[in-house]
Amino acid sequence: IRLLMKYGEKYPLSHDLSSLKTLGTVGEPINPAAWHWYYEVIGKSRCPIIDTYWQTETGGFTISPSARLGLPDLKPGSATFPMPGIDAEILDENGKNVKPGEKGYIVIKKPWPGLMLTVNNDDKRYIDTYFSKFKGKYFMGDYAIQDDDGYFWLLGRSDEVLKVSGHRIGTIEVEDGLVSMKEIAEAAVFGKPDTVKGDTIVAFATLKDGYEKSPELIENIKKRIRNNLGPIMVPEEIHIVSTVPKTRSGKIMRRVIKAVYLDQLPGDISTLENEASVEEIKRAVDIIKKGE
Repeated sequence: IRLLMKYGEKYPLSHDLSSLKTLGTVGEPINPAAWHWYYEVIGKSRCPIIDTYWQTETGGFTISPSARLGLPDLKPGSATFPMPGIDAEILDENGKNVKPGEKGYIVIKKPWPGLMLTVNNDDKRYIDTYFSKFKGKYFMGDYAIQDDDGYFWLLGRSDEVLKVSGHRIGTIEVEDGLVSMKEIAEAAVFGKPDTVKGDTIVAFATLKDGYEKSPELIENIKKRIRNNLGPIMVPEEIHIVSTVPKTRSGKIMRRVIKAVYLDQLPGDISTLENEASVEEIKRAVDIIKKGE
């Protein structure tokens, strides 16, 4: 979706999409701005979007609208409700239920039909990885919010949560703010260690066709983030690149970008859609460092 958005409406408008009945999305949580574009431009405002949240380990969707069971009212950016057999909740660091609108860790309380049984026949590793943080509950590893209507909103991986001046911020929150702007097609956000703030926010972003990077553009983006989301959410650095590293399923590899930025080993990049994107990040980082 983000790739299509980057090149505008000319390609969708040049094809007959009238046979489409339902749209799906996997990989990253869908940004509300991308949701609207997908719904209006691709689906012509008539095709429901099935925004799915799951893992390979879960054996199937865990939170998603269900056309078969009757679609709920869709909220752009929300995966809606747990599927049948999935008993999900959101907990704080101490394992207590958070209030609606509060951020926390998403877990599944009970076994379900698709639950995997072990990891490479290593039961201890399986328990330590998925059931040790909150005893007896399956830890999804993601940060989320449940709103007053019970809808689930994913905010990114829990190990990528930013801690900025005492505030916990999901990477998706800042990325959504960036991608909602008319100039930006994609954004990847991570935290740079800071002795005072804990983390400072760094963003790498791609621009839509028709826009060019400039110091004025970046300052304007920061100003709009400040006005729309508040000063705590403003990235200290925004770097424009032509592409960001993603897996073949569309997940942005923030850990890779962060590792390259911090001059660390990026780890396994065999699942990347385009390994050349890592080289571009390296070149961008070299330019950044030369300018310091």
